[in-house]
Amino acid sequence: MKILLAACNAKYIHANLAVYNLRAYASSYKDYVCIKEFTINQPKDEIMKEIYRSRADVVCFSCYIWNISFVKELAEDLKKLLPDTAFWAGGPEVSFHGENFLRSMPQFTGVMVGEGEETFLELAGFYAEKKGHLRDIRGIIYRDGEKICRSEPRDTAELDKIPFVYEQIENFSNRIIYYESSRGCPFSCSYCLSSIDRKLRFRNLSLVKKELQFFLDHKVPQVKFVDRTFNCRHSHAEEIWRYILEHDNGVTNFHFEVSADLLTEEELELLGKMRPGLIQLEIGVQSSNPETLRAIRRKTDLWKLEKAVAKVKSRRNIHQHLDLIAGLPYEDYESFRRSFNYVYGMQPDQLQLGFLKILKGSAMELEAPGYGIICKEREPYEVLATKWLSYEEILKLKMVESMVEVYYNSGQFQHTLNWLMKFWKDAFSFYESLGRFYEKKGYGEISHSRIRRYEILLEFLQEETELSPEEASRNMVFDLYLREKLKKRPGFALDQKVYEKAVRAYRKEHHVPKTAHIEVFQDGTAVLFDYDRRDPLSYNAFTEEICLREDKSTAER
Repeated sequence: MKILLAACNAKYIHANLAVYNLRAYASSYKDYVCIKEFTINQPKDEIMKEIYRSRADVVCFSCYIWNISFVKELAEDLKKLLPDTAFWAGGPEVSFHGENFLRSMPQFTGVMVGEGEETFLELAGFYAEKKGHLRDIRGIIYRDGEKICRSEPRDTAELDKIPFVYEQIENFSNRIIYYESSRGCPFSCSYCLSSIDRKLRFRNLSLVKKELQFFLDHKVPQVKFVDRTFNCRHSHAEEIWRYILEHDNGVTNFHFEVSADLLTEEELELLGKMRPGLIQLEIGVQSSNPETLRAIRRKTDLWKLEKAVAKVKSRRNIHQHLDLIAGLPYEDYESFRRSFNYVYGMQPDQLQLGFLKILKGSAMELEAPGYGIICKEREPYEVLATKWLSYEEILKLKMVESMVEVYYNSGQFQHTLNWLMKFWKDAFSFYESLGRFYEKKGYGEISHSRIRRYEILLEFLQEETELSPEEASRNMVFDLYLREKLKKRPGFALDQKVYEKAVRAYRKEHHVPKTAHIEVFQDGTAVLFDYDRRDPLSYNAFTEEICLREDKSTAER
């Protein structure tokens, strides 16, 4: 008897915490259970071959919006090759409307609904011991002959009973480690599946500290907490943050999703003491429209949120990632423009412009028709139009999203953008204009190099504005060298030949390493870019203005 837990992840760098939890919880059947992780970018034939050759009697797929079609196609062909194998599905994409899933997918024997640890333990026992009946396993939807049946619902799991899954940490090298210290969410946001599980549960802090120390001892690059609102219990959050601060190994980064308006002064002071790069925060703003926030039942004090984000930013030690959602009720194009400018004004390290997804099982799934929301038939069920937002306007927002991702979130145009924003009425208008230019030129359909992105931006400024191309070029060259010592200089950079003698003299006198770069700009300003002293948060080079003496063979500061 062999039971295979199959995970089809979005990327190789992701690890599927769910399947590891299931196997660890069912440790009494560990000799029967194995895990195989794939990615949706792999050829299906390659995955089919591995699953086929595993000779598993039971195959369980972990299903999400990013892999459900992929999994369905695999199962359709695998069942032809393995007619006697039982196929099971679990995860958020099949936990809701599981009966419909089984009707449309006759290849599957059943669905594990909701939290799967206890359910999988009993299911593994059913197959390994070959006794009992599926109806006795709570929390499943299954086939019984021609009928589709649903068993009794299962209670939520106790987190302390779920074993730690990362003892063989070498199996997770070069991958993000996902970790949960709580389940459930106290809020009722209508677009989110987490709002369905209102029963908050926390892992015992003594266990959490022991497990965090394991990550620290092994110098894991990043641990991403999957707690839906990490700071909803202040004592829990503060103790974990304090432990991380006191046991920092200088390497590991911890990611948390928080509600910024809930951060207390004590927590903000604690966060302010963190090593730059030790932690990063993801903060969902979603909208600044009060009517929209009421409609989606999101309780947010925007004033407190803005104040907290500003305080964290002032310390320059924590990466902040702020989220917006387009397509929410009562948010038209102009309202979204205001929401975007509001969040952009907080100057987050990253601004994610996402689009509403009508998730199965969410309250929004039921409410969408009343809001005139139409979405894609297939996953990720993304919004196409609403009463307030046309499809044409969605397309315009898609271009804004693309420009923000390339020019803002990349962190590669920081000085250029700061300079440009002085000449636009607002940030949204700039990205909107740049997006229109990309469409007009047909650039949106092409993959571009980093240098080419700068050239296109310069072309946009020359053709669509009256701004000085020389000043734009200066900022772009500065941004380019902030990241790396270029092997090939861009065509718009100032020729440095006239300064070579002075630069060599300065390097010799001040023992400037070969890895560093010195650039002289149009106004005669010389800047040293030191890549051995990078900003730990932005990874930009350390810079300082220097003075070159051209009349002698030496230079001085």
